[in-house]
Amino acid sequence: MARADETPWHADADPVHRRAARGRPMNSPAHRLLEAARTRIPIEPFTGLTVADAYAIQLAQVHARVGDGARITGHKIGLTSAAMQRQLGVGQPDFGYLLDDMELTTNRVRADAFLAPKAEPEIAFVLGAPLSGPGLSSRDVAAAVSHVLPAIEIIDSRIADWRIGLTDTIADNASSGAYLLGRRAIPLGGMDLASIGCVLRAGAEVVATGTGAAVLGDPLRAVAWLANVLAEYGAGLEAGHIVLSGSLTAAVELRPGTEISAEFTRLGHISLYVEEKN
Repeated sequence: MARADETPWHADADPVHRRAARGRPMNSPAHRLLEAARTRIPIEPFTGLTVADAYAIQLAQVHARVGDGARITGHKIGLTSAAMQRQLGVGQPDFGYLLDDMELTTNRVRADAFLAPKAEPEIAFVLGAPLSGPGLSSRDVAAAVSHVLPAIEIIDSRIADWRIGLTDTIADNASSGAYLLGRRAIPLGGMDLASIGCVLRAGAEVVATGTGAAVLGDPLRAVAWLANVLAEYGAGLEAGHIVLSGSLTAAVELRPGTEISAEFTRLGHISLYVEEKN
């Protein structure tokens, strides 16, 4: 995958991505999404986009953010649950990019730094070796993984009121916001990630439960899907990169004054405090 000083996805190889790399004209979809993130004023859903259009819009924003000094640190996978796929009428996940300015360095966050943030508990993979498709299996992924971590992803939507279809969320970098990683690296070994359980709490209240099986049946399978799809664009996953593999539960809204916590079997605990507004 591309480093910060390179063009993601070998953009020159595809006319759609050549268009994305030319910049973000005023009022282009990419510009409108970047402005929505900057001003925290959401925009209306898009109409008439193809999936290829949506990924080109996503990529144009990544180019812009890298040009402004951000660094690509990995990927996130979305729409990994059967329920979300049914809701959007799709049969596969989507993906977005992780950038270094999205990683939370403390477990405190302000909800008003986002537009409509929600939290999801996820299993994060850190790669110890490059991973390039096509034809990769879960076993291939396991062999390339350095370690796993519990994680909380903050998803967000620059589209008003979360009125998203598939192309909206793809264009909006898979509805990404920020992410918090656990501090203890856990070797994958022969761990059965599909059977990992998770309890998500808001304060003392249990708001959702789930298992790793909610993530395409197995989070390893989700990472294999990602690497195989990236191969269609002449790209792969890099050693040291992070992959957020998808949520084990339904998302919970970030409310000021609330601690969001996730307890994973075998992976441990991670929590995020949502600060009050000043």
